[in-house]
Amino acid sequence: MTDRQGNALQDAAVQLENTATLSITSYLTGKDGHFHFTRLRDDIDYTLKAKYRNLWSRPRTLSHFDSRKHFDVMLVIPTD
Repeated sequence: MTDRQGNALQDAAVQLENTATLSITSYLTGKDGHFHFTRLRDDIDYTLKAKYRNLWSRPRTLSHFDSRKHFDVMLVIPTD
C-alpha cells in the first residue's frame, strides 16, 4: 500500500470482499505498507480495495480463473 509517490502507508484499512457471499474481511497495513490474506478459496473471486484517511484505492479483482497460488497486489492511494 503506497501513495502515488511510492511512500508506504501504515495503518491503511485493506478490505477483501468475497464476491459470492459479499462478506468483507479487513486488515491494517504494517509500517512497510504490506498486508497479507490467507486461506482464500480458489473457486471464488474477491474484490480488494483500501482506505487511508478518507481516500480509497481503485478496487482490484482476484479472479478464480487465475491459476497463481500467490498474488502480489499493489494498491495505491491518491493522497495528493
